[in-house]
Amino acid sequence: MADTKSHPLVFILAGAFVSYILYTRITLYRSRQRFIAAHNCKPCEHTFNKDPILGLDVLRASTINHKKGTILEANRQRFFRFKSYTFRSRVITQPLIITAEPENIKTILSLKFKDYSFGQRKVSFKPLLGDGIFNADGERWANSRHLLRPNFAREQVADLDAFERHFKLMLKHIPRDGSTFDLQELFFRLTIDTATEFLFNHSTNSLRMMDQDDSNEDTIFAKAFTVAQADVIKRSRYGVFNMFRKGSEGRDAIRICHEYVDKWVDDAVQWREDADAKIKSGKALEKDDERYVFIRELAKQTNDKQRIRDELINILLAGRDTTASLLSNMFFEITKQPAIWAKLRDEVAQLGGRTPTYEELRNLKYLKWCMNESLRMHPVVPANSRFAIRDTVLPLGGGPSGTSPLFVPRGTIVGYSTYSMHRRPDLYGADSTTYKPERWESRRPGWEYLPFNGGPRICLGQQYALTEAGYVTVRLVQEFATLESRDAGPWVESLTLTVCSANGTKVGLGAAS
Repeated sequence: MADTKSHPLVFILAGAFVSYILYTRITLYRSRQRFIAAHNCKPCEHTFNKDPILGLDVLRASTINHKKGTILEANRQRFFRFKSYTFRSRVITQPLIITAEPENIKTILSLKFKDYSFGQRKVSFKPLLGDGIFNADGERWANSRHLLRPNFAREQVADLDAFERHFKLMLKHIPRDGSTFDLQELFFRLTIDTATEFLFNHSTNSLRMMDQDDSNEDTIFAKAFTVAQADVIKRSRYGVFNMFRKGSEGRDAIRICHEYVDKWVDDAVQWREDADAKIKSGKALEKDDERYVFIRELAKQTNDKQRIRDELINILLAGRDTTASLLSNMFFEITKQPAIWAKLRDEVAQLGGRTPTYEELRNLKYLKWCMNESLRMHPVVPANSRFAIRDTVLPLGGGPSGTSPLFVPRGTIVGYSTYSMHRRPDLYGADSTTYKPERWESRRPGWEYLPFNGGPRICLGQQYALTEAGYVTVRLVQEFATLESRDAGPWVESLTLTVCSANGTKVGLGAAS
């Protein structure tokens, strides 16, 4: 009898719940319609997915293009096919907007910066990067930037003596008889060696130990770091399905990376405690205590060991991959055009064979044009995304021509393709897919050129990367008279968090007399 009497209450509660859902949906719909009208938004009429429910065709295309090494180029071709530089898509229940419009990217990264976060990307990256600067939002990100910014002052990034030491080690592995070798492999070893010395005051010395036993902890860490980074990408691509992936190799690699960095963090925190004790007791600091060391500067600002480790791994990721990818991609292109190498040699000849100073490096214009053009053709971070945390608007992408404002509902991922934007013929001319350093002679780029991100999150370490890449290029020009390509094929993408040549950079170098 009691059960029977309770039935009306159940129906009343169920009705109230349905009414509440309907009310909130109708209220949201009406408020959004007012928002859309107020901003004169038009719907995006270009869609990349035939499956409107799960978007499985998008997942399938992504998988195929990843295996073929054509994810970036396939996306660029979609913009041409749609005759619009903004289109929408969907994967499972996740709505997507993809754009290559400078004004849209400026809006996402700067004008409406607070309308976006990283969303679920943070979950995929967290096992390796933790809450470091590249994986943090809001106040945590602001604190990270404040913590790290002082460490990228000119006097820190201009340590050319360190670059020279490691360059000489790389030079030992370059054949001087013109025989073929992979320059890209050496660049990645060089940049992890210089980055770890800059950050930890201890280099992995992977170039020094290249032909030796690879069971030492430095070599193990260098290899594990590559595996761990690949695992992060897999987590991101699998998304909600990552729980079904074994991933044991990736987890082991991440553990090795954390344990390796933790050792240097422990030493730095102990150094700070010892230095504080000396000062407190009135003792003078030793000369070594006053020397600049990146990890020690972090330890001066915080004794949170995990925080220090997270920031170090984030900066190491950028310090190694951006510079190595820039060098590898640039040399791949230069080898195809001997005239460029000749012009670089003419410019570098003004140094008279001596190593450049920081100011001289900055004043080598043709070298700068070569790096700019490489970062245009092959931006080291070729695509990125943000997650809309509130209803917002993009200035372009709506209507048949894509020139009207576009409504972005809360919960939408907005991806932007720097690779596609950098190759737009309307922005860079009919030869936009050709490597041509001379195009930078008079160009003053705005948001259509974005090699190091933009807005509040613009890369802190861009001068470090450009200084190292420029220095290494100058020294190679000084050491070798000829540079030949030993790869007859075109550049093919190898896409992780950054992008480099899937075939490496196979070259032959002839020693200068």
